[in-house]
Amino acid sequence: MQLRTPLGLRVSNPSRSSLSDLSRDLEMVHATTEMIRVNGLQAEVTLSAGGELQWRIDGSGEQSLAIESEVLGFSSEGREITVRGYVNEPRSGEGELGKRVRKDFVLVMPTEVVAESWSDQIRDFINSLGRPKRVFIILNPYGGKRSARKIFDTEIKPLLVAANIMYTLQETKYQLHAQELAYKLDLLKYDGIVCVSGDGVFVEVVNGLLQREDWDTAIKVPLGIIPAGTGNGLAKSLLDAVGEMYSIQNATFAVIRGHKRALDVTTVLQGETKFFSILMLTWGLIADIDIESEKYRWMGSTRLDFYCFLRIMKLRKYHGHVEFVPAPGHELYGEPIKDRAICMGTDDVSEKGQNCVAEVLQGSYRGPSVCFEKSDWRFLEGPFVTISLVNVPWVGEDAMPAPEAKFSDGFLDLVMIKDCPKSALLSILLKIKDGSHVKSPYVMYLKVKAFKLVPGNRVGDPTKGGIVDVDGEVVARGEGIDLCGQEGDLMAYGPPIQLTVDKGLATVFSPR
Repeated sequence: MQLRTPLGLRVSNPSRSSLSDLSRDLEMVHATTEMIRVNGLQAEVTLSAGGELQWRIDGSGEQSLAIESEVLGFSSEGREITVRGYVNEPRSGEGELGKRVRKDFVLVMPTEVVAESWSDQIRDFINSLGRPKRVFIILNPYGGKRSARKIFDTEIKPLLVAANIMYTLQETKYQLHAQELAYKLDLLKYDGIVCVSGDGVFVEVVNGLLQREDWDTAIKVPLGIIPAGTGNGLAKSLLDAVGEMYSIQNATFAVIRGHKRALDVTTVLQGETKFFSILMLTWGLIADIDIESEKYRWMGSTRLDFYCFLRIMKLRKYHGHVEFVPAPGHELYGEPIKDRAICMGTDDVSEKGQNCVAEVLQGSYRGPSVCFEKSDWRFLEGPFVTISLVNVPWVGEDAMPAPEAKFSDGFLDLVMIKDCPKSALLSILLKIKDGSHVKSPYVMYLKVKAFKLVPGNRVGDPTKGGIVDVDGEVVARGEGIDLCGQEGDLMAYGPPIQLTVDKGLATVFSPR
C-alpha cells in the first residue's frame, strides 16, 4: 500500500511510527517560524499547527512547550508575549519527570504586528481545547484541617488567574449548604462547578443537581474536585488513573485543561427515601472505624490506625443478608435465589419482577432505568465482618479498597469479608493502602450491577446494631449506637437498602 501526502511524497506500507512522523511533518508545513528572543536569549522559534512551541538556544539544545498540556494561559503587550507555563521539572540525577512548577516564557517578537499574529494563533488554539472560561467554586472552610481558604488563596487562585479563568467563590456555612447551592444555581452562567473540599461537598453537589427539575441537563455540567478535606478519594482516583502525582496543583490543572470523563452515580434506596452516592457504601468493620474513630479526632491522622487496632482486638461480626446481581464473569459468587418472594423484601424492586427501579423512585431524578426481572440474583447469609461497595479505586489519599474499580463501567466493586483470623485481618487492612488486600483468600472481591443489604445486629449482642456509612456520612444505625452530635439518620437500620448504578450519569473534569 502506498500513501500519497499533500506534498507528493509516497510512503509505502506506512507503520504507526511513520504515520506519526508524517503527521508531525504535516503540522510543520502549517507552522509559523520567527527569529525572536526567548527569556532574553536569541532563538528560532516555531509554533506548530498542533499547538507546540519549539526552539533551540545555543548551548541548551532543543526545547519545546506543548500548549495543551504545559500552558496555563498567556498575555501580550506590545512586542512581548508572556506564556504562562506549568511544566514538569526533571528530577536531579534521573531521567524521570518531577513535580510540575510554574514557569513563564517571555517571547519578544520583531514587531508588534508579528506579536499580534502569534497571539491570535495561541489564543485560537487554546479556545479550540474547550477549556472552561468561568466556574462556580464551592469551598468548605471547615473540612480537613480547616485550611481550604488558605489553600485556595496560595495554591489554587494563582493557577486560575494565570489561566485567565473567571470564577465565583462561595464558602459553605452549614451542612448541606453545597446541596442547596447546586439546586438553585443558574447553571447557564458557568462552564463547571468546582469543589475545594473533601468528597462530602462533591456528593452534596451531585445530590443537589439531581433534585432539580432540569436534572437531566444539570447533571451534565462538568464537576471538579480539588482536595482540601479529610477524605480526598475522588481527586486521588482521577489523578492516579492517568499516572499524575496527587497534589492540589495537579487537581487544579485538571480543571483548567477541561478534559472530561463520565462518572457512575449510585442510587441508594430504602422505600421512598433515596440518596445518591459517588464513592462508597460500607457496613461492618470499615464503617465502624470510619465513623466511631471521630471521638479520637484529637489524635490527628493516627486515630484511624489506633481505632483499627482496637476494633480488631475486640472484633465484631454482624448478622445480615445480602443479595446482588453479579457482573459477567462473577456469577460463581453466592447462592442462586430460587424463591424471590421469600428472599426479597416487600418494598424492594427485586421482588416486583418486571418492574423497573425507576418506577419505585420519586422526585426529579427517578433513578436508573434498568430492569432486573431476568437477572441472576444471588445471595449470601452472614455473619459478616465487613462489606463495602465501591465506585472508584481510592476512597482516601492512602486507601485503595477497590483497585479494579472503573469510573463509568456501570458496576460497583463489592469487597466483603465473612470470616477471618485477627492476625490475617490486620494484614489485610494494612494492605488496603496499595490494593493488594484483594488477593487474600479471606477477601471476596467481585463486581455487581445491583445490590441489596439487610443489616442485622451484632453476633453475641442482639441489643446492638451497626452503622451504614455512605460517602463518609451515617445513613442508618442500629440500636445501642451512640454517635455524639449525630441524630436523625436518613434511613432505618434493618429494612433492606437497595443500590443500583446509573452508568456514566455525571461528568467530571479529568487530567486527560
